[in-house]
Amino acid sequence: MKPFLDLFRLPEAPRRPPLWMMRQAGRYLPEYREIRATAASFLDFCYTPDLAVEATLQPIRRFGFDAAIIFSDILVIPDALGQGVRFAEGEGPRLDPLAGPDAIRALPTELDLERLAPVYEAIRETRAALPRETALIGFCGAPWTLATYMIAGRGTPDQAPARGMAYAEPAAFQLLIDKLAKACADHVIAQIEAGAEAVQIFDSWAGPLPERAFRAWCEKPVADIVARVRSSYPDVPIIAFPRAVSGGFGRFAEEVKPDVIGLDTAARLGEARAAIPRTIVTQGNLDPLVLIAGGAALDQAIDDILEATTGSRHIFNLGHGILPSTPIAHVERLVEKVRG
Repeated sequence: MKPFLDLFRLPEAPRRPPLWMMRQAGRYLPEYREIRATAASFLDFCYTPDLAVEATLQPIRRFGFDAAIIFSDILVIPDALGQGVRFAEGEGPRLDPLAGPDAIRALPTELDLERLAPVYEAIRETRAALPRETALIGFCGAPWTLATYMIAGRGTPDQAPARGMAYAEPAAFQLLIDKLAKACADHVIAQIEAGAEAVQIFDSWAGPLPERAFRAWCEKPVADIVARVRSSYPDVPIIAFPRAVSGGFGRFAEEVKPDVIGLDTAARLGEARAAIPRTIVTQGNLDPLVLIAGGAALDQAIDDILEATTGSRHIFNLGHGILPSTPIAHVERLVEKVRG
């Protein structure tokens, strides 16, 4: 039995929701900080299978989550498309910006899967090392989110460089989105072939977009990825996570057709659950900051989510990634309370 995968196999909602956390392998764990110090750079860490496997397994050993997510990064895709990617300590990712339409046209149409071979090796080794009851999740960034980094060369507070290019050079921007949708699907399929039993598509910067732009740059390309993956692996659950989107989930479900919709902290869980077809699982919504606070606030927040999802299929998770300052004791309390 695998509680995470049983959610999609059994006719009734389980007594308790399966549980994992975004960024569950990371800086809040002292054992992670110890092995991170052995790699020259973050990208080297991601591309060293032994380190990626160990990071993936650490939270499973400590907390026994129902799923592990492979330790990697969304920016391995632009890296495997030949765009220079590096991580500046304390500053985040840096890329060689795509200066305009010519730079977009120059990007290859095929992902360099050999460059990503260490990711797939880490998945194979992790699957072999995981407890049988623990599912393994692969992932990719969504085309819009990847495009924001590739055009600006870094993370930006409002994604203005990508939005500006999309409005000013729509044909070139659409070409970039199309290339990224194919690359994302190829990467996800390769992860499944290596042993991933579910996949998540992170659209981390979906929230600020106006409706027409959201439909064109977020919904449609993610729907394309879902369709491509399903054509090869129809039974592998696909999680779509349009972060910071607080409404429109019924339409998103209809257009994208994922197996799971991830809900940001800002989403009104009851309204979202009512709008989303019962055949689609929901995931997330717990505020990462309440996990830092702990105590009565954390207990109440957990109870609110459990109550709002009683009788429906829901994966207990955060509304975004766990923060580095999160006390381990609070994660232990979360696991204890969710599992009753």
